Amino acid sequence: MPTFEPVLSRNWNIADSHTLKVYESRGGYQAARKALTTMAPDAVVNLVKDSELRGRGGAGFPCGLKWTFLPKDRKETLMCINADESEPATFNNRFLMEKDPHQLIEGILIACFATKATTAYLYVRFEYIHAYKILEEAIAEARAAGHLGKNIYGSGYNLDLWVHRGAGAYICGEETGLIESLEGKRGWPRIKPPFPAIEGAFRKPTVVNNVETLCCVPHIIERGATWFKSIGTPKSYGPKLYTVSGHVEKQVCVELPLGVTCRELIDVHAGGVWKGRKAKAAVPGGISMGLLSADELDTPLDFESLRKPGCLGLGTAAVTVIDDHTPIIDYLLNTSRFFAHESCGQCTPCREGTGWMEKTIHRIKAGGGRIEDLDVMLHLANNLGIMPGTTICGLADGAAWPIKNAVTKFRGELEDYIRSHQSPAAQVTPLQISIAQGRPVELSPNGGLPILNGPPPARALHAPDGRGV
Repeated sequence: MPTFEPVLSRNWNIADSHTLKVYESRGGYQAARKALTTMAPDAVVNLVKDSELRGRGGAGFPCGLKWTFLPKDRKETLMCINADESEPATFNNRFLMEKDPHQLIEGILIACFATKATTAYLYVRFEYIHAYKILEEAIAEARAAGHLGKNIYGSGYNLDLWVHRGAGAYICGEETGLIESLEGKRGWPRIKPPFPAIEGAFRKPTVVNNVETLCCVPHIIERGATWFKSIGTPKSYGPKLYTVSGHVEKQVCVELPLGVTCRELIDVHAGGVWKGRKAKAAVPGGISMGLLSADELDTPLDFESLRKPGCLGLGTAAVTVIDDHTPIIDYLLNTSRFFAHESCGQCTPCREGTGWMEKTIHRIKAGGGRIEDLDVMLHLANNLGIMPGTTICGLADGAAWPIKNAVTKFRGELEDYIRSHQSPAAQVTPLQISIAQGRPVELSPNGGLPILNGPPPARALHAPDGRGV
């Protein structure tokens, strides 16, 4: 790998790196001055678009392109910065906010200027108490120094920035759920369209960007799109903050070019798998992304490559290592329990499906599992939310994907666990047999399910009164 110069984390090891004095002494706010005093808003948008900066919050959507979705005739624009960071094992945004908050503020300032937003809301995860205090102090410093407020740098541009704390809900990491919470409502996603760019916070055109995404913007303004695209891999350009935790010798947040392999992160930067053990699997970017098996750890962690081994994507680039002493059923139990708890309940497939999945895995863990349960779980995962249009947001997709991924890659281990832990009372129900075999189900007149012996029924599913369902 060629020599790489960290930029997002360049101030982290400097004493008092969170202060304005240190940030300005190391060139801070010069990119913002350049943008506001020598560039037009559209020129900033085009530069970021040319850099092909993709959102670091999980979806990987092109940032500059997102900014162009705003209506041309808008009278007011709002900016929402997503610092909710509730994806398990993810803590790169927390480091950015605690160690170098002015880098984030500068990125917000440039992004707001580019999109003509005059009010910005920094939505911070409730549990980030220390980060919240540091951000409030940094914003006060920036406002007093003229980096926020009225007529910034004599350019005639005005910007107000306010910190808003969430209430501890995972679903508010979804942009419309965040907007609902910001407005003081119950935090659950909105039906789209209209998209936030057309009708967002307080029914005004709104841009929602992730913390790390905006921290990249000052460096693009300072160094140019060509520099940014010289880092990383095709379609996945620029530096990235990777976090590594789980069964490793040391938990770290490290800045590297996009495309580093999972194995390098574990062996080189996290000190290897703990206790001299071997890796069984690794979550590449938040639990909704699925698993990489031990044989797939050389996969580059970028927006494109992770789809090949069956992962949903890069996500937040939060790597969680699972050692070879840990049963996969424990991973499935923790994952299903998390999504069942965090589903907002608005959509039936997600509300019911996540609960059913958790109960099924709980039963397997407790010794009541059956081999057929694995097919039932796959059937449930394939119909939980992956089908387009069945849920308002992507939580159901994120809940279903790791189940499908783990059952497919570790089916042998799961079958062995079921056999070795199965209690005598564990019986296969006719409903489970029919679902596993893809057979239609017929309800008996009294509403019960008959035992399905012989060939599959010829007619489709019917209700007790004989009407087709």
